[in-house]
Amino acid sequence: MSVLVVFESMYGNTEAIARGIAAGLADRAAVRIQEVGAAPAAIPDDVELLVVGGPTHAFGMSRESTRRDAAQRTSEALVSPGIGVREWLDALPKLSREVAATAFDTRIAKPRVPGSAARGADRRLRALGFRRIAPRSFYVGDTTGPLSEGEVERARQWGQRLAQELTSGGPRQRIG
Repeated sequence: MSVLVVFESMYGNTEAIARGIAAGLADRAAVRIQEVGAAPAAIPDDVELLVVGGPTHAFGMSRESTRRDAAQRTSEALVSPGIGVREWLDALPKLSREVAATAFDTRIAKPRVPGSAARGADRRLRALGFRRIAPRSFYVGDTTGPLSEGEVERARQWGQRLAQELTSGGPRQRIG
């Protein structure tokens, strides 16, 4: 199985989750991981699973204005200084073959606020014709991080479950 993991990350937290998911998937799949600015303009023919994730900004996927705001919160360079997952998904061509996909996001743990970048990405994946797998959220302590304790390990375990279910012909829609 070939997997493409595409992530958008401001401060490195979402990148760490993407790398954890990729590590879990790597037990059973060939995994490529790419920052969204370097991601392909179309899903490569060999990809059987797309995993896409980004931070939750203003109750959903980032936009140019929310990324500008994120840049002002740090003196460090952003991991994803260019386009975000929203723009990348909007530019992808509709699929002509069956490919599974799932989305993930990072969100502030407390207070729990409504909205999720993963749900927005999931809607776009559906419109593009992907066979979707339930999205997942991972948590940070504050806007710039750090990740909540155990989240990278939880991401790795989720990646393992994704690979196991997909290679065993398990559930077609929901992988918890």
